[in-house]
Amino acid sequence: MNTKVGLAIAELHRAENDLAGELLQASDRHRTEHDIFYLGRDLARWSQEHVRELAAQGETYGVDLDPDPDDEGGLLAAARQKGAELLGRHHDPALLLLKDLREIHRKAAGVSLDWEILAQTAQALKDDDLLTLAKTAHPQTLRQLRWANAMLKSNAAQTMVTP
Repeated sequence: MNTKVGLAIAELHRAENDLAGELLQASDRHRTEHDIFYLGRDLARWSQEHVRELAAQGETYGVDLDPDPDDEGGLLAAARQKGAELLGRHHDPALLLLKDLREIHRKAAGVSLDWEILAQTAQALKDDDLLTLAKTAHPQTLRQLRWANAMLKSNAAQTMVTP
């Protein structure tokens, strides 16, 4: 099968895993911000589902990908949350939130571009299964991107002008 397509699927698989991890980390770090905690976890689930679906598509193109999203739960998540609490005592949590949202936005933008590349490729190859996946997943990634942008807009001014 086409090696370039397999590489694109593998890269998107890695990027979706990174985005899910970033959303979960931000969710853990900002547990008291309900919009961040709950929506961040819901949006991470979309990326985790994309990881599973990309692993299935990868087989068609000769790429062996782990269908299970990277798991950072359990002990690691608890340690990260405790570290964030300690860090929050020395750093402004609002600035940390802006940093986290910026990183989520940056990663979601990259994933969005990867989905666009994969959709164009699927159309050229007339691969209906891959095109259906791209048409389903890409709007969810755009929703993740818009959420991060909206949260940045709603938090940036207050964070930056408050002493």
